[in-house]
Amino acid sequence: MLSTIADYTRLTKDMGKSLTQVAQQPDVSRETDYFLSHIGNVKTIDDFLKDYRLYSYAMKAYGLSDMTYAKAFMRKVLTEGVASKDAFANKLTDTRYRQFATAFNFAALGDKATQTTAATTGTATQYVTQTMEEKAGDQNEGLRLALYFTRKASTITTPYQILADKALTQVVQTAMGWSSTISSSDIDAQAKMITDKIDLADFQDPAKVTKFVQRFAAMWDATQAQNDTSTNPALVLIAGAATSINMDTNMLTTLQNIKFNR
Repeated sequence: MLSTIADYTRLTKDMGKSLTQVAQQPDVSRETDYFLSHIGNVKTIDDFLKDYRLYSYAMKAYGLSDMTYAKAFMRKVLTEGVASKDAFANKLTDTRYRQFATAFNFAALGDKATQTTAATTGTATQYVTQTMEEKAGDQNEGLRLALYFTRKASTITTPYQILADKALTQVVQTAMGWSSTISSSDIDAQAKMITDKIDLADFQDPAKVTKFVQRFAAMWDATQAQNDTSTNPALVLIAGAATSINMDTNMLTTLQNIKFNR
């Protein structure tokens, strides 16, 4: 099996080609064709929520599949829009709801809300990207997390955005070598820990994001290798201490080549 870094490099060196390959898959192509040919007929929030195929496609596109059932919640998101700072979506820490309400801006555009680029081809692009990440995760969960973080990094401006998103939190904790048990501590303490160690402004720089993701991938692979060894008695007996020493040496060498400092 390829390493997470190798998989990540392979997919991201020509992201356009990778996305096109996913978009052309029969199941993805079929759902996208339906969405693009029908979304323009939606004139109201009720229309949108009643067409489950359209609505679920849009929810998946913005990473909200697990909230598809919560129609009353999403109705409030869409009804209040994003213009007011007191709008429901703007009060939520998770920025995905604000992105969704911006793409389908019924509050500001009324029956024209589904005719914008964001609501049509923009959403389709998001859907293909989400699908690529999910399919990558079927083979390598670390790769899915790496791709997701890369896509979301530039939107991160506060540590609380990271802490509100389980996937982002997992990437940061893994990259920094922090135990997941810190998630049970005070959230303000966690936020301070992040800002003390990471300059979030660096996430606006694609090159620095790549280095951070590479650091995550190296740590992820090292952890997976360690877990595989520790849970297989045969490997432990055969490899002995040498396996652990070699793995630690390889991990340290990789991390020394992937520095991410403030």
